[in-house]
Amino acid sequence: MEKGIITKILAIAGTALVWFPILAPVLLSVAVVINNHIFRFDYLMPAELFPLALAGGGLLIWAAIRTRSRLALIGWGFGIATGMLVGGQVLAIVTGLASGETEPAGWWWILVLASLVIYSLALVVMGVGGVLLLRDLYKAPPSSTGDH
Repeated sequence: MEKGIITKILAIAGTALVWFPILAPVLLSVAVVINNHIFRFDYLMPAELFPLALAGGGLLIWAAIRTRSRLALIGWGFGIATGMLVGGQVLAIVTGLASGETEPAGWWWILVLASLVIYSLALVVMGVGGVLLLRDLYKAPPSSTGDH
């Protein structure tokens, strides 16, 4: 397993970038509640911050390939997140939801929202994969002295 400084930097940066789109709306909602005593949550923010998640996912995949660890978890999360976001956007455009031509209601609206939820959950899976990869990278090597 490659545990060099470059791999650790890739894993740290990738994990931070993947978690940012999930944590940003939560932290901003908490700040608004504290300041204004009103609850507001921007459920579209994770999708709007997709470029960060895309970059973070790429860094995590690179680190996972270098370490030969957690590649399936990170790769599947990356693929599902990307597919759900792109699929939901295409569906919103085709049905007229994106332009406002169609009222946000009914099955099409539910499917678009479901794609956003699955996208967000896939980001969480990638983020967990990044945390596990970091744990693997910073785990102390087994002792060679034979002491148990």
